[in-house]
Amino acid sequence: MDFTQTEAQLDLARLTGEVCGKLVTADRLRELDKTAVRFDEQLWASLAETGVLAAALPETVGGNDFGPLEQSAVLRELGKYVAAVPYLWSVVLGAGALATFGTEAQRDWATRAGSGSAILTVALAEEQNWDPTEPTTTAAEVDSGWRITGAKLAVPFAAQATRILVPATVSGRSAVFLVDPSDASIQLTAQQVTDLSAEYSLEFTDTPAELVGTVAAGAEILDWLLTRAWLGLSAQQLGTLERALELVAEYAREREQFGKAVGSFQAVAQRLADSYIDVQGLRLAVTQAAWQLSENLPSAEAVHTAKFWAADAGHRVAHTVVHVHGGVGIDRDHIVHNYFTAAKHNEFALGTATDHLRAIGSLLAETPA
Repeated sequence: MDFTQTEAQLDLARLTGEVCGKLVTADRLRELDKTAVRFDEQLWASLAETGVLAAALPETVGGNDFGPLEQSAVLRELGKYVAAVPYLWSVVLGAGALATFGTEAQRDWATRAGSGSAILTVALAEEQNWDPTEPTTTAAEVDSGWRITGAKLAVPFAAQATRILVPATVSGRSAVFLVDPSDASIQLTAQQVTDLSAEYSLEFTDTPAELVGTVAAGAEILDWLLTRAWLGLSAQQLGTLERALELVAEYAREREQFGKAVGSFQAVAQRLADSYIDVQGLRLAVTQAAWQLSENLPSAEAVHTAKFWAADAGHRVAHTVVHVHGGVGIDRDHIVHNYFTAAKHNEFALGTATDHLRAIGSLLAETPA
């Protein structure tokens, strides 16, 4: 395994960092926290204008055909700035899936998502069921086409999306459908989540839907989506924890107590050292998973490992950052609060540490000795 970043990774990370560095300030984050919808439209437009959105898409839909390594580099930078944009959901997952498995008309949505003129999202979180490989939403084919019924939770940017990919069960088999969120048969309700990000619950009642690919290929498409969603959340978490660690290290050097920098106290230094090790472990896990996926190697175990580290290490680092900052660590106007809540969101999104540890155990149990 080669840890050297590709030229495309370096270029995309640098470009994304430059765009975010100019637009995502502490004041801007505080401003977004007070808005009804935490969506940075200005940043999203800039990412589209500079070509960051289209770069990860296949050449068939106007992209540069970059893969999981390059996408992870962008997500890591967005995580460093806790950027309120749907890059993972609209570009990596929505546009990526339609470009790979969709019809010609559906691939046009991928092109539009890459240009920033449309937003896509994916409804993966299940009601009362952590395991998104078993959709509780159902679909049936009628004379007028497909219809879906059921509910989804925590759907990112659903109110801002022009199309939503929805996994559903068809006669005991998983399939993926494309729906229009403006349809009157969909009840959309805003949810309040840890980091105030734009997430919604959806209820479908005989909602018109387009089948993506075929029913026979549905399980493959859903696995494609989940694998990249887990990896993407882990890459975002890596960036968030890296920047959070930088913030707390800087604070520990400057904040004095009893005439000494708090970072010189043994207990504080030990917690910071543990956090450094946690971040390094997550970086290794994310890099390995992204590389295996980019090389079309079996990656399920590596991706679950990355998401486990994102959750387990994310919990420890997030709490260390708050504890070392002391009282200002729980001040909602202090920037460290944004990193704490973002880390907690990424920790629980699409499965906790325990959920992914169980998934790893199941994979190991299925492997012949």
